[in-house]
Amino acid sequence: MPLTDPVKLAQALIRCPSVTPADAGAQKLLAEMLRPLGFGVESLRFAAGGEPAIDNLFARLGEVGPHVAFAGHTDVVPPGDLDAWSIDPFAAEIRDGWLFGRGALDMKGEIACFVAAVARLSERHGRSPGSISLLITGDEEGPAVNGTVELLRWAEAAGHRFDGCIVGEPTSVETLGDTAKIGRRGSLTATLEVFGRQGHVGYPHQVDNAAHRLVAVLDRLISEPLDRGTAHFEPSSLQVTTIDIGNPASNVAPGRARAVLNIRYNDSQTPASLKARIDAAVAAAGGRIEVHYSDGANAFVSDPGPLAATLQASVEAVTGIRPALSTSGGTSDARFVQAYCPVVEFGLVGATIHQVDERVAVADLERLTLIYLDFLERSLLH
Repeated sequence: MPLTDPVKLAQALIRCPSVTPADAGAQKLLAEMLRPLGFGVESLRFAAGGEPAIDNLFARLGEVGPHVAFAGHTDVVPPGDLDAWSIDPFAAEIRDGWLFGRGALDMKGEIACFVAAVARLSERHGRSPGSISLLITGDEEGPAVNGTVELLRWAEAAGHRFDGCIVGEPTSVETLGDTAKIGRRGSLTATLEVFGRQGHVGYPHQVDNAAHRLVAVLDRLISEPLDRGTAHFEPSSLQVTTIDIGNPASNVAPGRARAVLNIRYNDSQTPASLKARIDAAVAAAGGRIEVHYSDGANAFVSDPGPLAATLQASVEAVTGIRPALSTSGGTSDARFVQAYCPVVEFGLVGATIHQVDERVAVADLERLTLIYLDFLERSLLH
């Protein structure tokens, strides 16, 4: 297949049903695309933490700096109800200017565009100075234990150092180029279990109503904002996601009540500061209350320096739009990359990611290839 054609490359990748943790030949196919371009390719399989073993790929072209990296994932979420799709989710068909398929946006489309951009760079300039690497994992949509985390550790131990990295997440909101991401909020989940003494509501002095103490804790937590936001982030948000009492009787005060809350927080907070706030509210309520925490990703922001400015210039040169630098949305593997080098996330319009009939405009695949090509030229040749 022509390596300069992002549409053909994306179709080939989509036709590998690589639902996490299965690879289904996706990374072998990607390696076959990269080797003719001169990349040295390493296939790496990591298995740790009791999680499934994961196939990963590291590829590098060149041996000296500047060193530009592209990080992404070949795994995809399950297609869901196959009958709800208008086409086979792994057929990669094109209809009315749209390429349909699971992973078209998240993120086989972006991988295809980057490979096509490197191929065009080679055609236009020959062997360019500097280095280009791809770090591709197979578990970004899963537990993210044996993927990018281990791949970055391996790369560092092998002596690879990156000057900057583009993560090919579908960051654009309405139009290709309107948004790039330089950070993400953190996530912390807390489960509160309140234990009291059940009894008849007609004898309140004999009961310890667990629901009342749970409500008191929640009121303390939601009555005041966590913060007012920072330079790059909106205010942190605490949301109660469920309250479970399981009491069918209207004349019985419950002896047990449970709630789960999730906090999406900015860079003014840490897991420790948020846990301390919850623990203080629990202590003020008194009685027996157990709290169990589940840490998600930590908040981070990558300094919007030369890397982000270069990407913005490339997007503007191709589309006429200067992308806003955002920290919105959920998590991505950029949270791991940022510990090693500056990182910016940028990719396609993510309107249908994880949905039935996930699809990308064919014209956007071509335009994203031109953006990545311009970015490589600015980073390596100027």
